Formats: sequence, structure tokens, C-alpha cells
Amino acid sequence: MQKRWITAVIFCLAVILMLAAHLSGRNMATPAFTFAEEKKTEEKEIYLTFDDGPSTKVTGSILDTLAQKGVKATFFIVGDRVRGREETLKRIAAEGHTLGVHSATHRYDLIYGSLEAFRKDVSACAEVIERCTGIFPRVYRFPGGGRHPAEEEILKEMGYKAVWWNAVCGDEEIPHADAETLTATAVETAEGKSHVVLLLHDSAPHRATAEALPAIIDYFLENHYVFKAF
Repeated sequence: MQKRWITAVIFCLAVILMLAAHLSGRNMATPAFTFAEEKKTEEKEIYLTFDDGPSTKVTGSILDTLAQKGVKATFFIVGDRVRGREETLKRIAAEGHTLGVHSATHRYDLIYGSLEAFRKDVSACAEVIERCTGIFPRVYRFPGGGRHPAEEEILKEMGYKAVWWNAVCGDEEIPHADAETLTATAVETAEGKSHVVLLLHDSAPHRATAEALPAIIDYFLENHYVFKAF
């Protein structure tokens, strides 16, 4: 009887040791497997960028949506559109969004008339933003887009980062587009891109952009994009 008891104890100990070794091996393998999976997964990111504001109703509606969704964005400001809309500009800053320069006037003949004119235009817009919000902007978007090599060098000297885009919602390209069309265009032009800089506008004529924004944000959230601001 005693021998059987000893044999049973030895058998149980052997089983316990085998299980412990097996589980130990699994635990050691788990971090390596997890790490490999993480390395394969590329983070998808999107930057919402709004040009030509601030306006009152359109920018305000966009800010309401961004607050509801918990998303930050970048607003490229036209300096001569701030007067009378100072509170809107202050709200953009207070809610943690990025402010950037988009020119003092949005008049191409004045902005690109000469390199000195360009430099003065950038400074004039930046001064308006800083005077109103206390924030000195460090990002810039060229009115009209395109590449401007000499002006890009000036921006670098002045400490600015130029920001272009690789997707659009179509609020400037498609006349009288409704919110559904703008959403579909944003999805189509961003397709296949893991890094998206989406061009939108928040000046007064762009109410449809504000209406499309919730659906645009929902699409990118559902497709596992991380929202960022410059």
C-alpha cells in the first residue's frame, strides 16, 4: 500500500513538472510572437487640415464636431479674415488645435510678387495669429499649393515647416458638392495610403464641409487611423 502511495506521488510530481515546463515554454514564446505581430502592423495616420479660415459658422461647426469626436486638427489661417472673428481663432487655440500660416491676404499677386513680398506676407499673418492667441505658428501652407523652391528656402530660414496634402474632400474642386459627395471624395483620394494629409476648407462658403466632417472622421476611425495635428 505504501509503495503504491509513493508511486502515485512520484507520478503526480512528474506530471506537475512536465506541465510547468510546457507552460514556461509558452510564456517565453508569447512576447516574441507579440513583438513580431506589432512589427508587421504599420500605424495608419491622418491629419485633417483646414484652409482659408477662420469663419464664424463654418469654423465653429467644425470645432464642435472635432470636440465631440475627440480629434485634433490643423487650421491654416488667412490673416485678413481674423478681424471680427478673433474669438473663433482663440477657440481653435484653446481647444488644442494647431494654428498655421496660410498668408495675410490670399492674393497671389501680393504673396508671390517677390521674395521680399513673400517674407513680409508670412510675417504679417504670423503676427495676427500671435497677437490674438499668444501662439507663434510654425507650419505653413502655400496658397494655391504647388512647389515654390525659393520660397521654401525662406520658410526654412524663418523656422517654418511647409505642409502639403495627398488627399482632398473636393470642397474646392467639385462645384456645389454636397456632404455625401465630399465624404466619398475624401475616402477615394485617401485610398491605399497609410499617411494621409487631407485638405479641407473652413471659409464661409464651405458649409457642406462642416456637414461632411462627422462621416469623414467616422470612416477613418472605423478603418483604424490615428488622428494627428502638425
